[in-house]
Amino acid sequence: MDFIIETAMRRPDSPTHLVAIEVKRAERWNRTWDKALRGLAENSGIHVDRLIGAYCGQRSYRFDKVEVWPYGDFVKYLFAGEIF
Repeated sequence: MDFIIETAMRRPDSPTHLVAIEVKRAERWNRTWDKALRGLAENSGIHVDRLIGAYCGQRSYRFDKVEVWPYGDFVKYLFAGEIF
């Protein structure tokens, strides 16, 4: 994973909340790249709010909980405050 952003700290009554982002310099998204994202989401001590992939391609994808966007869309959502 390239970025893990904590969106809410762990409290006695709730786990840490995170957004995980995988960034690749490739024209095609390889599904093996979501393995680390999915592994993080399976950790019982945290709550993953979003799993995001960003890459050089042109298409957006959704694989279960993993959202994959071209860089242009990722930057647009980031600056619009739509990622976290």
